[in-house]
Amino acid sequence: MAQSAPERKAFFGETHVHTSWSFDAYIFGNHVTGPADAYKYAKGETIKHPLGYDIKITTPLDWMGVTDHSEYAGVVRLSNDPSSPISKLPIADKLKVRDAADIQRLYLWLGTSMIKEKPIEALVQPEISDTVWKANNAAADAANEPGKFTAFCSYEWTSNPDYRNMHRNIFFKDCAKVPNHPFSSLESQAPEDLWNWMDGQRKAGNELLAISHNANLSGGLMYPTEVDFKGRPIDQAWAESRNRNEHLTEIKQIKGASETHPLLSPNDEFANYEILNYLLGDPQGQFITIGGSYIRQALKDGIAMQEARGYNPFKTGVVGGSDSHNTAVPYRQENFFGGHARLDGTVKERMGGHNFAGLDVRFENPAGLTGLWAEENTRESLFEAMKRKETFATSGPRITLRFFGGWDYAADAAERSNWVEVAYAGGVPMGGDLQPRAGEKAPTFMVWAVKDPTSSNLDRIQVVKGWSKNGQSFEKVYDAVWAGDRAPDAVTGKVPPIGSTVNIADASYTDTIGAVELKGTWTDPDFDPADDAFYYARVIAIPTPRWTTIQAKELGVPPPEVVPATVQERAWSSPIWYTPTNEMRVAAQKGPTEADLKEQGAVMLDEAALKDLLVGKYTWIRNHVTGGVFKVQWGENGQMLVMNVDPRIPQPSEVGDVVRASYLGDPGDYSIRNGKVATWFGNREYEFTVYKLEGGAKDLLTKGDTYVAARSNEFGYANYEFVPTPIFLGTEVKDATVPTGASAQQ
Repeated sequence: MAQSAPERKAFFGETHVHTSWSFDAYIFGNHVTGPADAYKYAKGETIKHPLGYDIKITTPLDWMGVTDHSEYAGVVRLSNDPSSPISKLPIADKLKVRDAADIQRLYLWLGTSMIKEKPIEALVQPEISDTVWKANNAAADAANEPGKFTAFCSYEWTSNPDYRNMHRNIFFKDCAKVPNHPFSSLESQAPEDLWNWMDGQRKAGNELLAISHNANLSGGLMYPTEVDFKGRPIDQAWAESRNRNEHLTEIKQIKGASETHPLLSPNDEFANYEILNYLLGDPQGQFITIGGSYIRQALKDGIAMQEARGYNPFKTGVVGGSDSHNTAVPYRQENFFGGHARLDGTVKERMGGHNFAGLDVRFENPAGLTGLWAEENTRESLFEAMKRKETFATSGPRITLRFFGGWDYAADAAERSNWVEVAYAGGVPMGGDLQPRAGEKAPTFMVWAVKDPTSSNLDRIQVVKGWSKNGQSFEKVYDAVWAGDRAPDAVTGKVPPIGSTVNIADASYTDTIGAVELKGTWTDPDFDPADDAFYYARVIAIPTPRWTTIQAKELGVPPPEVVPATVQERAWSSPIWYTPTNEMRVAAQKGPTEADLKEQGAVMLDEAALKDLLVGKYTWIRNHVTGGVFKVQWGENGQMLVMNVDPRIPQPSEVGDVVRASYLGDPGDYSIRNGKVATWFGNREYEFTVYKLEGGAKDLLTKGDTYVAARSNEFGYANYEFVPTPIFLGTEVKDATVPTGASAQQ
């Protein structure tokens, strides 16, 4: 669909910042600055760090939403303010912050009440919460300057069940239309209840949206695929509710990146970026969960669900944020002053490896930033940009990024003087849906990025693609445009590293490599019109010193080895989705489902039969989707080893780095129970159900008994067939029992 406003501009802003009005920020030592100060800082004024020194933003922002926690908002600050009537209440004495012991006591007391959904009644009375909410909105109105700077009325809903982050930031379109008080996790920790409340607000004329954040710390809860928070099966209504209310998700902030994980994306050389293995509060005996905690995997799960079930609950755009609890935010490596007041506010505190609540502050990083493509710098225009997901995120610098997809872009379209107008007229921008077209023609994408004038040059623009077939999902990262005269590798297609000018000892670099601007077109070389897919652009900058390297030089000590010495700043666009028509799906060859097997008389193996088939043996298995054949050794000690993995064949989601494990002989664990084979990846259990077809069955096997397996994260498809030992391995497997017509996918 043609767009009407190619003159849209990029406006940079903040979606996630806390002031002394947040209970935890005050406990951490942020006692003076409030929402009004946050807006001053965003506009370029100097304010005080909680420890008393001056701090100033590198480049002023265009907009901001202060997102203090709705839970116990303002109560700790007001209880410690002798001029406040609240400080005279009996319970105020329990909220006084005098020393480190008080910090620990209050954090656990208030935080535990939230986790257990047991609100402290004296602290949630309307005379407290409503007053603070009104003051927050008044500060936004005072700071709002249409056309120059936008201040949103916003807050954070802070659900943290079992120490797993489910937080959302709520943004209102118009401060003149807001509820008397915000919905908090003390009322419900379930996102479904938040969305129902949001639906009610919308009916009352209060337009709003939610931004999920810190998915990397969610313990797998942020992006579920089977049951919702209340244990109910996820269905189309749930997907529609989420998409209606939750347009965006946070891809980067001070506590790490949530794009992807190296074990989820083993072939992505840039996946190992600001990984944080941590749960809020550092609960003993609990570990992070990779599945359900990263955006790229959620996007892949979403399109697989669209194919298998007819709905996609994860059509989300991306933003960057800070989660700073200092009122002010550090966006640059060279200007990093922490995010938690006295707990990481000095160089020595940060570089000494200080742990608070289990978080080693050296793993923190500068905040992310959000770019919105909008007509003007007003609440209405910026909100509509968020709503339609024409958004991008950066790791902190103001890298500007555009991304369009269409069917008829000419090869030289990006070089035309009116290329933006051409892009809108002939396609869709980031956040949009590329409507299917008849025929085999592949879509073309236009990408453009320009560096922040005060930051490093750019290395490359990549297009990240995810696609789904028969319940399995896959990904591939393509280099689309790059700096210099490098040539892609003839085998892998990857552009070699740009090199590095970083002097680690001096904590410096030069812009003698890379480009100021990158622009071009890219056409999907592996397009299949029957496959659900998404695409997003990722910009990678040249290497520069990480903040830990810079501050190590200031202290005269070596950079810490627990984090990288350098970093490559980056930007991410919101995705563009492609969804085939039903006719395209019907015309495509589909693999068997568990329901198909049962209709053909297949019998699910019980525990005894599974042990007889597997334990102490090896099996050869064929993936129906990719055509790949691999060997699995099933040890009697509960360990399994996947072997003979062809690195040329794409691997389905959530199997880890099976190519590396196969080469190194690195086994995983398995167990047989309840009639299923259980395996584990990233602290999450995955089950295989094995079916037996006696005497073969049409379209599955031509002779003998057939054993076919379904993996629990592949949405009802039975994609794995046990086959006899192949005569030899190669692009084809010479085995009479392998069905014809299956070929490697992409």
